[in-house]
Amino acid sequence: MSPALNNIISSLQRSGTFINSLIAALTIGGQRVFSSFTFSCPCQAGKNFYYGSAFLIIPALIFLIAGYALRSQMWTMTSEYCCNCVPPRRRISPLERKLACLRFCSITGRALVAPLTWLAVTLLTGTYYECAASEFASVDHYPVFANISTSKREEILAGFPCCRSAPSDMISVRDEVALMHRYQSQMLGWILITLATVTVLVSRCVARCCSPLTTLQHSYWTRHLQNERELFEQAAEQHSRLLILRRIKKLFGFIPGSEDVKHIRIPSRQDWREISAPSFLCMGDDLQGHYSFLGDRVEEDNEENKPEGIELKP
Repeated sequence: MSPALNNIISSLQRSGTFINSLIAALTIGGQRVFSSFTFSCPCQAGKNFYYGSAFLIIPALIFLIAGYALRSQMWTMTSEYCCNCVPPRRRISPLERKLACLRFCSITGRALVAPLTWLAVTLLTGTYYECAASEFASVDHYPVFANISTSKREEILAGFPCCRSAPSDMISVRDEVALMHRYQSQMLGWILITLATVTVLVSRCVARCCSPLTTLQHSYWTRHLQNERELFEQAAEQHSRLLILRRIKKLFGFIPGSEDVKHIRIPSRQDWREISAPSFLCMGDDLQGHYSFLGDRVEEDNEENKPEGIELKP
């Protein structure tokens, strides 16, 4: 892949507008597929409302939770500012708190893209709303419902979304009720889109006005966070590989990939027990911890006991 294409892809990945547009497009496509294969209004009194509301609200809540959970910055903020239980606690300055609030607002904005898109598309389509609101349609002004009991009326209205066969005098009523529900659903959809657009504009303006950073400082800070994460991941990968290679060499006596291996070590039974029960992060008062998969006991045993190895002769 050419460097120019790599730069374009990297720029698009860092672009918030591109990512939000991609999330919205995937949500719209998923909603279409989801509605085509899974949604089927029960058309029964007492069930339409719960069924339609579930398809309208629950996926939006799932998208919202996933939007927070899939953001690595969210977990970074949680570990730094909310779950800092190791004594002594690090003192957080007012500037750090303001920057953390800005980061949380940015994460929330990204997390709301998918659920708002889902709600807007489903309301503009009107299928879910029509199913949920079918039992509550006002039909008192239609003479055909004058002599029908309340329970029978709810049963008839619940069957309207399924286009069941109805008497000729109720077909026009069914069509008018469907148009009214479609009108209400689409109006709610456009209102939601308008409110979301205005909220995004106002929130961005307020965030910039209340930010302790200037425009250039904010741009530098954003780039600094990106570079910090990239370089940290590269350094962490290289550091962990070097540490693991050192421990593997102490355990087995050679490094994987070595062409000229003349000496190997037979791990003791205690070594296998140690690496079979890994100890993870152990924090103490000195704020120093260790992660050991092969185990520090292997290193101690090698230094103190120095078990015999096997010489490999060519």
